[in-house]
Amino acid sequence: MTNVELCACFVELGFKNVAAFLASGNVVFGANGTTAALEKRIEKGLRESLDYEVPTFVRTAVEVSAIAARVPFAGIDGKNPGGKLQVAMIRDKPSANARKTVLALSTPEDRLTIHGRELYWLPSGKLTDSKLDTRRIDDALGPVTNRTRRTIERMVVKFLQSRA
Repeated sequence: MTNVELCACFVELGFKNVAAFLASGNVVFGANGTTAALEKRIEKGLRESLDYEVPTFVRTAVEVSAIAARVPFAGIDGKNPGGKLQVAMIRDKPSANARKTVLALSTPEDRLTIHGRELYWLPSGKLTDSKLDTRRIDDALGPVTNRTRRTIERMVVKFLQSRA
């Protein structure tokens, strides 16, 4: 699905000020309602358009701005050559057991922390070189979608700073 088709789907669902960012499913839109209700509405619309399930992860403008501003590994961010800070958006705030399971996987090469409904991962190098057991993370947290923090920062600059 192209960004144009994705935006058209959101417009058909009744959303306003729809824009896509990059070709990875980042959609900015105006709407009223809870994130849970919006996720269900979007998932239903995408399922009807595409004939397959598409998990969605809605964040408010305030939440996206906070994610972009958060420094989860103070004193370390920017000092990992080749490692880009990853943000995994989680559907719901993880349970204490899920947090414990995921955070136990953290190592000096793959630092992990959870804040709210986001898992922050700072790898020491390329993701493909990481030994992090992402399957265990998925099993503990359920579906997630990953973005680099830089992508989120760029979205804030392009779409949200003018609203402040």
